[in-house]
Amino acid sequence: MRMITASLAMLGSVAASLVVGQTAHADTVICDKYGSTTVQNGKYVVINNVWGSSATQCINVTNNGFTVTQAQHNNTGGTPAAYPAIYAGCHYANCSTNSGLPLQASNSQFNTVQTSVSMSYPGSGIYDAAYDIWFDPTPRKDGQNTGAEIMVWLNHTGSVQPVGSRVGTANIAGATWDVWFGNIGWNVISYVRTSPTNSISFAVRNFYDDTVNRGYGQRSWYLTSVQAGFEPWVGGAGLAVNNFSYSIGGSVPSSTPTSTPTTSPSNPGNGGGCKVKYTKNEWQGGFTADVTVTPSSAVNNWTVGFNFPNGQKITSGWNATVTQNGSSVTAKNLSYNGSVGAGGSISFGFQGTWSGSNGNPTGFTLNGTACTNA
Repeated sequence: MRMITASLAMLGSVAASLVVGQTAHADTVICDKYGSTTVQNGKYVVINNVWGSSATQCINVTNNGFTVTQAQHNNTGGTPAAYPAIYAGCHYANCSTNSGLPLQASNSQFNTVQTSVSMSYPGSGIYDAAYDIWFDPTPRKDGQNTGAEIMVWLNHTGSVQPVGSRVGTANIAGATWDVWFGNIGWNVISYVRTSPTNSISFAVRNFYDDTVNRGYGQRSWYLTSVQAGFEPWVGGAGLAVNNFSYSIGGSVPSSTPTSTPTTSPSNPGNGGGCKVKYTKNEWQGGFTADVTVTPSSAVNNWTVGFNFPNGQKITSGWNATVTQNGSSVTAKNLSYNGSVGAGGSISFGFQGTWSGSNGNPTGFTLNGTACTNA
């Protein structure tokens, strides 16, 4: 059972900068625990990153990825043995070239960050195959990130599971994911695919939108790296990243989030599009607001998210549990008003403070789906 995220590998990876190999042209074999090399003229970095095991692990690095060729790990409990990975961005000051990272999530360029991976899995061993996507409150290139770590699990074997506990489900990148959350000094949000796959292509913002809507991340935080690899516990030889890609600055993906946050694992939210009406009563330094959301179909448990543009702060709320994390606000139903039939509406309100200006919120969503103004 996974007790500590693979992110702790970064503690050991300080040494990686001391053993960085030359850019890989022909295949390069790395057996050093924290050894790394670059591929595609520095566009990506590949790391061996054996941080939780004394067993030797070797990877064969190609121009597009890597294969674990030797790994006799036997971590039957606790932490994984390693996180061999390929990445764009910065990992403890070991940075790829021209990644555009760190990049603030509020920057429009963040919406253009895309990535894909294809993997191969051996017939034995205990492992998970996962992205590790890092966010930090500052544009740091070295040290431990302290904002959010998003793990996207494509596959796993044995009884391993993410940090924390299961908090709901989401529909993202054409699949259904179990969502886990834990905090080990930073937020760890893991998306575990309910049906395993060996390949995926997605916009990073789709997972981060869901993270922010749940209150686990902030738009002011910076994306620092996009990594794809494996956490082996037992064995690991044969695990392979066949092809990895990362891009920034292309066409902007659809702004409609595809995630569906839930308030409990057993009772997922639902509903399609929605319309929202925001009405405020304002005085110097303070205001009250009423929000009415009309879903296009019946909803069973709801979460409404939005963002304040001018640093407003909520002091109290009614008809919902209203929480705020930076500019991001989340309102969740109470025990008596979670079910809304077709043609019905969701109503709640709050009181807050402001200074300078008090613009209307933006980015309203209902269970992860964007709303339009009524």
